[in-house]
Amino acid sequence: MPKSRFDPQKHHRRSIRLQGYDYSSEGAYYVTIVVQGRECLFGEIIDGEMVLNEYGEIVQKWWNEIPIHFSNVELGAFVVMPNHVHGIIFITADRRGEVVSPRNDPNNNIQDAYDDGTNNLGGQTPPLRKRTLGQIVAYFKYQSTKEMNRIETDKAITQFWQRNYYEHIIRDEKDLQRKTNYIRANPSLWDEDNDNPKNT
Repeated sequence: MPKSRFDPQKHHRRSIRLQGYDYSSEGAYYVTIVVQGRECLFGEIIDGEMVLNEYGEIVQKWWNEIPIHFSNVELGAFVVMPNHVHGIIFITADRRGEVVSPRNDPNNNIQDAYDDGTNNLGGQTPPLRKRTLGQIVAYFKYQSTKEMNRIETDKAITQFWQRNYYEHIIRDEKDLQRKTNYIRANPSLWDEDNDNPKNT
């Protein structure tokens, strides 16, 4: 399947998303997230198989962590490529509700979850928040970047990912199967991939 390449002249940042669409809606979404400058940072393709390096392992880890942070998210097919990732995200009905999580506090102190500084555990329960696809992707990008920067001692790469991402709303089972097959076959298609630096 030929891969459509993002063209900044045709796709302005505001028009990448479908106008008026609620990206917190239940459904399946295919996403592609590309490394800044299409630099090959995550490993290499050997004999049609992706071999992850340390950065690639971090990327895989934080993708797998998404459903732990977002209780209404399930994951489909996923692949780390040398300079991008493809994955399928399912946003489902949240049966458990959402819990405010402490903000990056290594000691997991409960008071960090509150904005008013009072540490008051009583009061009114805030309304549940529906998380959008953009927030899910932003969490993945932020957490993976933070950990990759921890191991980069010589020259910190502060921005590993391109600012935006490509998404496709999966419409039906056939569409889901096509995207799943494409993701699984992606390493074997690397020689023809538009993101392969040899093809630019």
